[in-house]
Amino acid sequence: MANSRQIAGLVGPTLVAMLLSEFPLVQPHLYDSQIPPVIYLSGVLMFVAGLAVVRVHNLWVRNWATLVTMTGWFFLLLGLVRMFAASQYHQAAAGTSSTVFMLLEGVLMVIALIITYQGYRRPPE
Repeated sequence: MANSRQIAGLVGPTLVAMLLSEFPLVQPHLYDSQIPPVIYLSGVLMFVAGLAVVRVHNLWVRNWATLVTMTGWFFLLLGLVRMFAASQYHQAAAGTSSTVFMLLEGVLMVIALIITYQGYRRPPE
């Protein structure tokens, strides 16, 4: 569990910061002028981060630690999509309604807050 808590302490706050900074109410025009090279670059970074998490924490158990593994796989797969389909990703993101986007961001924020809490709470004795 110590390994899970260490990774959660990194992944959780990073995900919270990413989601808050991308939220449409914080930066409403962030995605208006996305270009495929920027989408590709963010995909490379997501892929590397996801691969790092999956390599050190591919743990499938019935507790919160599985969220860390799932987050790693999510970043790995989303990174691949952004790398290999940057142009199509931009078109799909532009066509997504803001309600769907905000709902997805809300679900991801709940997961990120759970991971953050588990990473920084006092260890059980």
